[in-house]
Amino acid sequence: MSVPDDLSAGTLAFVESPVQLLNVLEWAHDRAHDRARDRAHDGAHHRPYDDGVPAQRTSGSDVRRAPLEPPDMVIVVLAPHDPMTRGQLRRMAELARDQGHRLRWEEARGGVGAPLRTVGALAGPLRAAHRVVIGDPFSRYVQLLLSLARPRSLVVVDDGTATMEFVAQLARGERFVRWHRPCGGRGARDVAFAPVSASARRMLTPNDHRSVQLFTSMPVEPPPGVTVTVNGFAWTRAAFGPPRLTRSTDLVGTSLVETGVVEGERYLEAVGALAAAHGATRYFAHRRESADKLRRIAGRLGLEVVRPELPLELVARRGPIGRTVLSFPSTVVHTLPLALAGTEVSVAVCDIDPSWLTEHASPRAQGFLSRVTGSARHARRLPQMSAPARTT
Repeated sequence: MSVPDDLSAGTLAFVESPVQLLNVLEWAHDRAHDRARDRAHDGAHHRPYDDGVPAQRTSGSDVRRAPLEPPDMVIVVLAPHDPMTRGQLRRMAELARDQGHRLRWEEARGGVGAPLRTVGALAGPLRAAHRVVIGDPFSRYVQLLLSLARPRSLVVVDDGTATMEFVAQLARGERFVRWHRPCGGRGARDVAFAPVSASARRMLTPNDHRSVQLFTSMPVEPPPGVTVTVNGFAWTRAAFGPPRLTRSTDLVGTSLVETGVVEGERYLEAVGALAAAHGATRYFAHRRESADKLRRIAGRLGLEVVRPELPLELVARRGPIGRTVLSFPSTVVHTLPLALAGTEVSVAVCDIDPSWLTEHASPRAQGFLSRVTGSARHARRLPQMSAPARTT
């Protein structure tokens, strides 16, 4: 993948997942829209843009070019190891380039010396950038890079429901810990990295010299001084769809088993019960779901397993998609209704029964998952499912 040699830009954005890259594109679209409105207000000549009337489709893709000037930005992809995530990121990178954005693909985890080379290459541009955009404030890699930056503006775009926990921890002045991690002891690596994490927390606290903005589709209560801009998925809706709707019901998978929150067998039983109750025929796999679990979903439950090449918001918007989409508590119960606004698709969410949790699940897990479900303003909440009986 070709990359720009020149990293100099007013804005540097760092992404590690396809969803983060999608939300950087949404943020850039929102910024460009604001600049276009400002030029119109000042009487400058420009071509008006209406989200409802996008420009012509580009050849060879479903993306319609929006006549909006991209910001002075370089998007740096800190490539992960996971093959599914890498594949989706490469597809998202193609879409970003189609929209006129500059990207640099960094094999940031590709060997013993890779982190040192990556940090060395980014240190100068980081110090020069006046704005830094990040997608995962919990990432140690991102926290390390923030310690080298001196931006006047810091923007956090959504990394899914983790944004809700990040904002809550920032408001309470707590150290950043992912919601599904046990909140007990701290390992040696946590202790060693504590000064960097504390520095990142200070960077994410606004002051007289630095503004902090949150670009999100999640329901959050930000701490004082943090500006919130709502992500309504305007670029996604302008660039794709409207989708063709099928008569069937689709089910969205989660990685709750892989993160150690939900027991594998209980999850399979819950998926089977939910599919049977609502006539679901397709299962959209999360990029982190294990191949073994997906084989069991296809073989035992008879669902067609779909491995999306792009974030589900784009896949659903391109279609075909079921008229009803079922999900356990996850990001999509907040984002899909926005991405599919104006269509007849209904999104429904099923709570996680406490008895499905593993014995190693964080004490915060049940409360967090309930908050994800309860705060989904545009998703229909399904009646609580009875806990599937354990098999012996």
